Amino acid sequence: MSVITEEEKTNHGGVVEEKPKRWRLNSPLSQVTLMGFVCFCCPGMFNALSGMGGGGQVDPTAANNANTAVYTAFTVFGVLGGAFYNVLGPRLTLAAGCSTYVLYAGSFLYYNHHHHQAFAIVAGALLGCGAGLLWAGEGAVMTSYPPPHRKGTYIALFWSIFNLGGVIGGFVPFILNYRRSSAASVNDATYIAFMCFMFAGVLLSFGILPANSVVRDDGSRCSAVKYSRASTEFAAVLRLFLDKKMLLIVPAAWASNFFYSYQFNNVNGLLFNLRTRGFNNVFYWGAQMAGSFAIGYIMDFSFKSRRARGFAGISLVAVIGTVIWAGGLANQHGYSFDNLPVKKLDFKDSGKGFAGPFMLYMSYGLLDAMYQSMVYWLIGALANDSMTLSRYSGFYKGVQSAGAAVAWQIDTRKVPLMSQLVINWSLTTVSYPLLIILVYVFVKDEDDAGDVSGNKV
Repeated sequence: MSVITEEEKTNHGGVVEEKPKRWRLNSPLSQVTLMGFVCFCCPGMFNALSGMGGGGQVDPTAANNANTAVYTAFTVFGVLGGAFYNVLGPRLTLAAGCSTYVLYAGSFLYYNHHHHQAFAIVAGALLGCGAGLLWAGEGAVMTSYPPPHRKGTYIALFWSIFNLGGVIGGFVPFILNYRRSSAASVNDATYIAFMCFMFAGVLLSFGILPANSVVRDDGSRCSAVKYSRASTEFAAVLRLFLDKKMLLIVPAAWASNFFYSYQFNNVNGLLFNLRTRGFNNVFYWGAQMAGSFAIGYIMDFSFKSRRARGFAGISLVAVIGTVIWAGGLANQHGYSFDNLPVKKLDFKDSGKGFAGPFMLYMSYGLLDAMYQSMVYWLIGALANDSMTLSRYSGFYKGVQSAGAAVAWQIDTRKVPLMSQLVINWSLTTVSYPLLIILVYVFVKDEDDAGDVSGNKV
């Protein structure tokens, strides 16, 4: 029997009430934090591996084809992931998804010795299935567990922990390949380290609780989820393709991972040597942590009106995005596939020539976090129950993955670099006015929406 101190209790007419514990597993804060560490270990390390350019290999073809397989499968399972989540629940869905990341990293360990693409491509397809499950579960947790008026803050917390995985993952190849300044491919220890982190993510996923077991500090529960039949979920997913809210999000979803192939392979991969790519990734993903907190603050605290905060966040990201892509345009004039740099940049040896491209690459990371956190906030503002939000998040990730699958093949086919940059810039620019319409028509202020936080315990 636990002892309650005087500081932990209040007396109301002789009735002793315990104050909520500051840290408990079934709180939204604990669950979002734990979800952040699951993604720290799995997609965070995957991002670090991809950010090396070509998966850490001298020839990016195998990684490009594997990533195409990833995102092609992800297109299907991203859309259906919410259905799996609503049928299987969070633990089974997340554990199954996380396990596929370990296999994917292992396929590149195999490729380091045998240079056969088949294993990497098959592992990529399986990862696409698993990633669809993981991100649908992540979307449901991140958008439905937090209190409605603090979703931006919780999204920022999650995004920072998740991207810390990219920071630590950037240190792994940087440290393990530091003395290999002329090496073209990372060593075996790099892939083994990634696999260990990813397996830890599988174990952590079993700590995620179902929504109706999560209790907020005010005593309210998250939406009680009654897991539905597969046929019900499939029909609900199909209806999303006719949902006006989702159609307005499609351009943003398509754009949100489209730029990775350009940034990872054709900025980090083409301009910098191996050890510097790892160094750059530490700051790319670190900038994402700063970007997620900045936009999270704007989306939660800038104005009293939720709609006003939505407009402010979209406008800020649009301005910052325009400035950063303009910087990318200036940088891209300096090289092309037919005119590659004679010597790749090194963070120690290249002097002032390193600073500009490095700052640009880091700024791309900042923009990525602000853009995606903004979209997740908008999705979270469209509903409160985890069943609906898991479908919305799955739809978003499915469309996002379809765009990414196309982007990796665009790079494989050596589409001119300037054309790739213009496509990326155009896609993000088109999405902003549509998101403004989404907020204007479908996002309501809390008082007008009759926001329901859950059932009192």
